[in-house]
Amino acid sequence: MKLVAVAKLLPTSDQRAALLATMERFNAACDWLAGAAHAAGCASQYELQRDHYRALRERFGLSSQMAVRALAKVCEVYKRDPAVRPTVRPRGAIPYDRRILSFKADDCASLLTLEGRIVVPFVAGEHHRARLDGARGQADLVLRKGRWYLYVTVDVPAATPRPATEFLGVDLGIVNLATDSDPDSEPYAGAKVEAVRVRILNLRGALQQAGTPSAKRHLKRLAGREAGFRADVNHTISKRIVAKAKDTGRAIALEDLKGIRDRVTVRKSQRARHGGWAFFQLRAFVTYKCQVAGVPLVLVDPRNTSRTCPECGHCDKANRRSQAEFVCKSCGYAAPADYVGARNIARRAAVNRPIVPVVDAGNGDYHPSTSRRLGTSPGL
Repeated sequence: MKLVAVAKLLPTSDQRAALLATMERFNAACDWLAGAAHAAGCASQYELQRDHYRALRERFGLSSQMAVRALAKVCEVYKRDPAVRPTVRPRGAIPYDRRILSFKADDCASLLTLEGRIVVPFVAGEHHRARLDGARGQADLVLRKGRWYLYVTVDVPAATPRPATEFLGVDLGIVNLATDSDPDSEPYAGAKVEAVRVRILNLRGALQQAGTPSAKRHLKRLAGREAGFRADVNHTISKRIVAKAKDTGRAIALEDLKGIRDRVTVRKSQRARHGGWAFFQLRAFVTYKCQVAGVPLVLVDPRNTSRTCPECGHCDKANRRSQAEFVCKSCGYAAPADYVGARNIARRAAVNRPIVPVVDAGNGDYHPSTSRRLGTSPGL
């Protein structure tokens, strides 16, 4: 199983200058190559290397392996939407492989620059340090708010999924980010996330309207704060869900919400909140934590899970009296609507066997910051 470990580099002033010059030159080469690829309508790395490898080295002064990395980066981005010419930001990430990056000690990394190799010390938190002890793959060199980071792909052994006959159903939502099927559980409310979103949205609008130099500096500091807070909340929720399932010997059942943004329409006043719903990120976090913990995971069809009575099975749109309230028109059973949905998800998972392998449940195609780290547009 592939995960990402983050290490913060601690370069000297000369090393920072070398890294910055290399990053800007590398991305200038990528942007030029993206234009050539789009003009030729070519997304084949073999053909682009045959036609432009020499120009990359001579025109931009890249080493042989950096030229190869530039070719791979452009092909990866261009294949996403061949109809649009990709543009590469001057300070987008540089992908490093083992030929141009090595770890000399537990706290030093050797990186190739335009001026040759430099050895840069780094620090990492305990969690990420443990990941770095595994098999390391490609890494992205990232400049974020004046600080340098390495996002290192590492191989982490996945635990063998243990057999489970019962399921913990989890209903995903916006008002309540997640609600499980245990009757004594409190839902994971999204009020705090929504409050942060509204506060940052209003503050950003006020700063943009002011337009002063200090306001622009404040806007830079705000960049990514909401996304970081949202990711932290989703990590906390997913950790608690997986821990509960593991401790009780159950598998986890989630809704398969793929394509829901295209199927659902909301009022104009709710669009920002709906657009900021990070349900796929939460599902991906649950998925990889299940892999690490050996907890089986299954995805089920979400249709009518919040309209069907878990007691008598009666399905009716009128059963859902409001966003939060469920009252069965047939037997009178009443409960919070999200809890009803979670119960139906668990019951549906018990019927819809076999269990889907965890890797197929969302983690394999989830790259939350690939486009941001690569510094390209358009992206996923």
